[in-house]
Amino acid sequence: MELRAARDSDVNNWEEVILIYSSALKQISTKIEILNEEFQHVHRYNPIEHIKARIKTSESIVKKLRKHGYESTIQNMVQYVNDIAGIRVICSFTSDIYQIAEMIRNQRDIKVISIKDYIVNPKTSGYKSYHMLVTVPVYLSDRIVDTKVEIQIRTVAMDFWASLEHKINYKFEGNAPAYIKNELIECAKMVSELDRRMLSLNEEIQMINQQNE
Repeated sequence: MELRAARDSDVNNWEEVILIYSSALKQISTKIEILNEEFQHVHRYNPIEHIKARIKTSESIVKKLRKHGYESTIQNMVQYVNDIAGIRVICSFTSDIYQIAEMIRNQRDIKVISIKDYIVNPKTSGYKSYHMLVTVPVYLSDRIVDTKVEIQIRTVAMDFWASLEHKINYKFEGNAPAYIKNELIECAKMVSELDRRMLSLNEEIQMINQQNE
């Protein structure tokens, strides 16, 4: 599978695409790491457990374009595929998710394109996560390219569940048996309850610490 340029004026090759999107990922990753370090300095607490960054493979991009009826061109890729560059931010508690999202939103050179809150409104599969589609300027020698990056923010428990669901869907090519889908939904409910209880426990600990200060 190959991506081809639709016109000479397009981004001409995959190497240039990788350069631009990789640069956008580096910028977003660095910003998030700095925010986490600042939060640690001010509040003595790290809201972020770890960060995962990735560039979508050319095979996955072509598959997604074909699924939605688009030709496999670099122009279509840049225009219609929003998750070429993706960052996953894993945190401890659900309350951290919205704090992190707000900190990202307040960065002046980051423009938020769209928000999908699958925590308030989970998918029918049980999937929960907070998605932000943003653009960040990538400064090249001859131009500035506003580049899309998808940011997914979720708890450790949500990430564990999503990873398992992804593996199951990959194995069954999206057509898992009904009983497995139902079991995944039940597991998602357990994950939500675990997140709720862990958040409540953390709040209790913070209250005790404040009383002892």
